[in-house]
Amino acid sequence: MRAIVTEGFGGPEVLTMAEVPDAAAGPGEVLIAVAASGINRADLLQRQGHYPPPAGMTDIIGLEVSGHIAAVGSDVEGWTVGDRCVALLAGGGYAELVAVPAGQVVHPPESIDLITAAGLIEVAATVASNLTRVAIAAGEILLVHGGTGGIGSFAIQYAGALGVRVLATAGSADKLALCRELGAEAAFDYHYDWLGAVQGATAEHGADVILDVIGAKYLPDNVHALADDGRLIVIGMQGGRKGTLDLGELLAKRGLVTATSLRGRPAEQKAAICAEVARTVWPMIEGGVVKPAQETRFPAASVAAAHAHLASGDAVGKLILTWT
Repeated sequence: MRAIVTEGFGGPEVLTMAEVPDAAAGPGEVLIAVAASGINRADLLQRQGHYPPPAGMTDIIGLEVSGHIAAVGSDVEGWTVGDRCVALLAGGGYAELVAVPAGQVVHPPESIDLITAAGLIEVAATVASNLTRVAIAAGEILLVHGGTGGIGSFAIQYAGALGVRVLATAGSADKLALCRELGAEAAFDYHYDWLGAVQGATAEHGADVILDVIGAKYLPDNVHALADDGRLIVIGMQGGRKGTLDLGELLAKRGLVTATSLRGRPAEQKAAICAEVARTVWPMIEGGVVKPAQETRFPAASVAAAHAHLASGDAVGKLILTWT
């Protein structure tokens, strides 16, 4: 099968197409003939050597795919060869075939084409599981950093569907306008005083929940931006791994800082999250309440260009590699 492999660590130029042995479905797994692979920020980190796969997992990059069931392993029920599917992976998605634990595979929304579907499962699972984790409630204020990325585009709409008030940050006038189109009641340019803007927009209340893809760089300001009893969810490290946390301020606010990653979770946890996404999020998409993010498609052979585009900061929504 064809797959994208890395020749060492570094920039997009280390990504190349190669022939590798075919993946095969083991017990409890299905084999997917991949139609498209979603691209995520974590893929860039892995390419650079900063986000290694879990022990025993393939070095092939890729955390989500769409496609058709190509084979069904033993001890698997409910799947038939030819079924449309999307899958949440720990790796291996940049390939024509991928073997996945069956619990991490679900049918995509019927109304969504299979290429677009490749960009749904990772963002939906990340956002829904994290907002559930902090028990976000209708009427609360959510601040979403990076409001026009794949995560941000989904989070704004999903939280709005839950009755949450949403604020967002982004880096240009066009992106700020898109945040508002997606449902954010206000959006702020992160090049300027977004912290002051959040305080002003909330009458000094602050954000009840912050969904942060930046990490260390924003840690002090995120704590400042929290409301009393606020919850900060860190899901990315675009701004570094190590920051300064003012425990006194956090104590005074009775604040919570939590950080999560889907990739290293046990298979049973991933299966539960995928099942919950199919049960609760897919109907929102079918009903048009939540729309797939804007997307840019690249042929798999152009993966280096796709990574360069995502790293440039110009990307909006999801980037997807197509194999068919």
